[in-house]
Amino acid sequence: MAVKNKKIIIFLLIILAIATFFRFWSLGSVPPGLYPDEAMNGNDAITSLETGNYELFYPENNGREGLFVWLLFLSFKVLGVSIVALRAVPAVFGVLTVLGLYFLTKILLEKIDRDAKFIALLSSLLLAVSFWHVNFSRIGFRAILVPFFLVFGFYFLNKAFMEKKWAFSVVSGIFLGLGFYTYISYRFVIFLFLLNVIVWWFFSKRKQFIKITAFCIIITFIVALPLGIYFLKNPQDFFGRASGVSVFSQENPVYELGKSLIFHLGMFNIYGDANWRHNFAGSPQLLWPVGILFLVGFVISVKNLIKGIKEKDNQKKITSGLLLGWFSIFLLPGVLTYEGIPHSLRVIGVIPPVYIFSGIGGFWITNLIRKFFKSKKQIIFFSVLIAIFLLTITFSQFTKYFYLWGKTEETEGAFSKNYVKIGKYINILPSDKNIYVVVNQSGVLVENIPMPAQTIQFIEKAEYGKTKAIYLLPDRLNEIKEENSAIIPMGKDNSLFLELYNKFPEGNFQKKDYFWVFNIE
Repeated sequence: MAVKNKKIIIFLLIILAIATFFRFWSLGSVPPGLYPDEAMNGNDAITSLETGNYELFYPENNGREGLFVWLLFLSFKVLGVSIVALRAVPAVFGVLTVLGLYFLTKILLEKIDRDAKFIALLSSLLLAVSFWHVNFSRIGFRAILVPFFLVFGFYFLNKAFMEKKWAFSVVSGIFLGLGFYTYISYRFVIFLFLLNVIVWWFFSKRKQFIKITAFCIIITFIVALPLGIYFLKNPQDFFGRASGVSVFSQENPVYELGKSLIFHLGMFNIYGDANWRHNFAGSPQLLWPVGILFLVGFVISVKNLIKGIKEKDNQKKITSGLLLGWFSIFLLPGVLTYEGIPHSLRVIGVIPPVYIFSGIGGFWITNLIRKFFKSKKQIIFFSVLIAIFLLTITFSQFTKYFYLWGKTEETEGAFSKNYVKIGKYINILPSDKNIYVVVNQSGVLVENIPMPAQTIQFIEKAEYGKTKAIYLLPDRLNEIKEENSAIIPMGKDNSLFLELYNKFPEGNFQKKDYFWVFNIE
């Protein structure tokens, strides 16, 4: 047994090493550029560095819970301000989620499947190289924290019920409470928590159940209370952009709901998120072999639930019910919206059960095929085939993310690489130069300037701690000085170019990499 456990630990360490490599390799250049939403988080963290003020909720840019910005503050404090330091935070939590998925899968399955540890390893490996999870682990979005807090929160809660130790429920409460400071879709955790405790209500001794549940609820409530008080005082921030994209805001909500449901159910194997920022546009969220494993595992879980009900097998009912419920509940944040469907970011909370299903399906198929390999040589050959299969998946995901997706013009555009180029150009201009950025791009206003300017401002602040350029809307060109100036429109606009020529006839345009500069000597 000790030798077997040692092998499990070695395999787990290898998987974590792979997960780390996938999430940190070339972190400064892939994804290319820096999307304004990422830059906004970074700029808020820089402000916290300067002022020492930390917000529970940042209302700008449709509203953002504060935890991710606090973590960026810590990263900048240790690593300095940079794109790498910004994206290192989601990368770290991406790796930790792979570890957490192993523990969660093992504890959920160990009483119904003797191969639970191996299923947990397979699930973790598939998550470690998953394009879907790797991508969001390398982008400065707060949503990547959702699967992390879900995995560890419900690992410790189920551990508390299984081992009848209330201390684990306290730890669970901390994780579940902190999750409310991450991303709006996390709030559906309330339904998953209710499902979890309802299931355990039937299979636990009342005194133990009450103690474990009470401790978890109390700690969760205490941890989440400050944010709850903020929302009571600022109810408009509670809903944010969610109400604007809800299917219930449409003329025919039933039709939109059905359409969204079909799109989100098909995203795993047929047609995925079409946003280049979230996915290789339109590609299924799961690599096709993994998609098959997911479907097999899903069907097995449904059968186990039915079998558990018929045979009164409590553990099968608990495990299968929780996994199927988790999948259904965290699909809702996407299903209940009509815009950008299917939307892989809104449903990021389904990632843990999806890869647990994939691990279950993978091991079931492995056991089915292994029966045909009986001699020692055949078993070795079969093991080699499994290794080749897993290496092929790993290599395919690596190629898809870092080369096929990471180096396309569409991805560069999706991550505003041109804005990063503008920022870097500004940083090399002489200090006595008058620099103007004309923000001729639309977006939510932040300090009266559209959001897209956040990227350029972050690149400036990363270099100098402040902005050198003056940011103007196109209707404020009269504020530009007529000598020793560099005017940089954020986007190509012939009418704006003509207006600059007419206003400053002594100036001239220069074509730079990805953008234009109007110079006045």
